[in-house]
Amino acid sequence: MATGTVTTFEASLDRLDVDWTHTTHDGLADVLREVSTEPAVGTPLPFDVSLPAWVNTEPTPDELETATTGITAAGLGIADYGSVVLPSTPEGTEPVSLFPDLHVAVLRTGDVVPGMAEAFDFLGEEFRDGTHSSAIIATGPSATADMGALVKGAHGPKDVHVVMLDE
Repeated sequence: MATGTVTTFEASLDRLDVDWTHTTHDGLADVLREVSTEPAVGTPLPFDVSLPAWVNTEPTPDELETATTGITAAGLGIADYGSVVLPSTPEGTEPVSLFPDLHVAVLRTGDVVPGMAEAFDFLGEEFRDGTHSSAIIATGPSATADMGALVKGAHGPKDVHVVMLDE
């Protein structure tokens, strides 16, 4: 059952035209199969659950370039904005989230915070203790209107899907 903060997060994702799905640890592989296209690349998930074997977690640069789906963990969801926070990892969360046309962010429902203040409190602590040195705050698909009409996917994924792991 979604809490008020999670309900706000879902509404923000809807406003950004970002699809979302709730699942359990046991249902994650089936949900990823439903929302992803192959070839898919990903980074290991830190939530006591693994990515399915059909997700390449050690892609070469060529495999990353030709992947249609990138699957990563998100450290936080920011309810007011519908943003996901993608901490940098040695496994390459940033390129896996940015190169493929579809980014699937896997987020624990309990990691959704109300707003930026709570997110910065969390990130400040993470950066001070050295857990992470940088992070991307991604809000919806990449889009630009620099040259006139809105173009999706100019600097990142054209589509985003957030999978929330209910605990």
